[in-house]
Amino acid sequence: MSVFARRTVPLLAAILLSVLSNGTTFALQVTGLKDPAAFIVDPATGNYFISSENGQPTERDNNGFITKLGPDGKIINLKFIEGGAGGITLHAPQGLAVIGRTLYVSDIDQVRRFHADTGRALGELDLSSVPVDFLTGLATDGHSTLYIADAGADAILQLDTRRSSKPTVLVKDPALAGPHGLAVNPATGALVVVSWNTGKILEVTTAGAVKVLFANSLFNARFGNLTGVDFDASGNMYVSDFSQGKVIRIDPNFRFQTIAEFLTTPASLGIDRKNHLILVPYRSGDVAEMNGLGRERKR
Repeated sequence: MSVFARRTVPLLAAILLSVLSNGTTFALQVTGLKDPAAFIVDPATGNYFISSENGQPTERDNNGFITKLGPDGKIINLKFIEGGAGGITLHAPQGLAVIGRTLYVSDIDQVRRFHADTGRALGELDLSSVPVDFLTGLATDGHSTLYIADAGADAILQLDTRRSSKPTVLVKDPALAGPHGLAVNPATGALVVVSWNTGKILEVTTAGAVKVLFANSLFNARFGNLTGVDFDASGNMYVSDFSQGKVIRIDPNFRFQTIAEFLTTPASLGIDRKNHLILVPYRSGDVAEMNGLGRERKR
């Protein structure tokens, strides 16, 4: 086990251990990854997916891969989808989202589609009408809407996957400041965005208006480079801070709690609401973790 692994696993396990429905505690580490960027659960099957850039985020080297885990957290296939294998193109996958049986993957300036059960390539979204720069996070509203963060263009795209394969621009605004992670609050339906450039947490309305929820100030530099955001079933928000090595929980009453720190480059986290687990990839550590969440601070 690496020095990184020895340091982060006990820390997160000590802070976040919880019990599953069968009464057992849960903490698990996934190894064998290469520059992992995102970690999500498929709500329909309970399987998990992890994207590995396997190189620099903008390198068109066609060696990125997606790892698939079973509901027990064990690896089903380390390279379930692999760039350069079987005619698949996948350079540096970042954001992940599942709608129906389609797995959506952001890859530099494309959003690629794969069958979530087989890994079969299903083509790419048509982005010809919305010039993009550098795509990062993906999110879904739990139904048919897909949201796409464009960190390079300070924009959020949206797509109704039932009606079209052509996204439209929901908002393009410098205030987004390099949008990275995206999530829809299951309690309110609000789209929340975290900023890489300025460490802001923002809310975007259905009309594309941007509201700042939290921002650094001269006297309170709380956040660094934010990469991920998601919500648990109680409406608590979780944010990963890549540069400061923290995971922060913000409850519905806007109380902050650092639930893990001294981490090495936590990337875009996810929450498994059914099993009350937090899913955190560590980009430079080449590992990812699943840990139980504490159950305090509900409404």
